[in-house]
Amino acid sequence: MDENRFKRQLDFILEIDREKNIFRQTHITGYERRENDAEHAWHMAVMIYLLREYANESFDVARAMIMALIHDVVEIDAGDTYAYDEAALATKDEREKAAADRIFGILPPDQRDELRSLFEEFEEGKTPEAKFARTMDNFQPLLLNDSNDGGDWREHGVTRSQITRRQKYSQLGSDTIWDYTSRMIDRNVKTGNIKDE
Repeated sequence: MDENRFKRQLDFILEIDREKNIFRQTHITGYERRENDAEHAWHMAVMIYLLREYANESFDVARAMIMALIHDVVEIDAGDTYAYDEAALATKDEREKAAADRIFGILPPDQRDELRSLFEEFEEGKTPEAKFARTMDNFQPLLLNDSNDGGDWREHGVTRSQITRRQKYSQLGSDTIWDYTSRMIDRNVKTGNIKDE
């Protein structure tokens, strides 16, 4: 065994455990508490597997699941950027790039490059795997908000145009899920959970 390689792998494993302490704005089902990044990533990975039949294109399910599991590890350093916080979104890429350099840099070079490449592929959203993973990244918090009677949307005064702007890329991964999402948004606008401009 290469002791140095093994140590670097274990160091990374322990470092990403800190993702459990990064809390998102979205509450878990039942609105008991906010979910953390690790829970969000796990939920997305399961959704990718279960909902894969609705993807617009065939894709490598395992590759998309790994993207889901690692896509937010950068938030250990960069923090969670709320989807509708325009000021924070302006600096998100810069903060996350620096975080990716440090966190993936803990790994041995081959695994550093592999995971960093998967992270960047997810961010670019061009491959079938990245498109579907990003669809799940958008759909997962929407499902939780809907299940919680729009509590997070109401708390932040979120508007239809904000949600639609964020969700528009979901159609690239799944027309079916985009159709369901559109109906969910309409329903929550009618009930007053989402503001209509």
